[in-house]
Amino acid sequence: MPENQDKTQPIAVSAHELPLHCPQPDAPLWARHPRVFLDVTKTGDAKCPYCGAHYVLQGEAPKGH
Repeated sequence: MPENQDKTQPIAVSAHELPLHCPQPDAPLWARHPRVFLDVTKTGDAKCPYCGAHYVLQGEAPKGH
């Protein structure tokens, strides 16, 4: 595996889970950091600047706004 490749599996999210924020509510206490909202609707994915978690939107992006 190349050095710059992320070693974690992407976390799939659906339109139902938006607005997306990290950490997720079920994250263990040791994995908590300040909440940051991530926009997966423009490119289909986003990476948390704190922990590096990679989120990928599955299905269609929500319509509106």
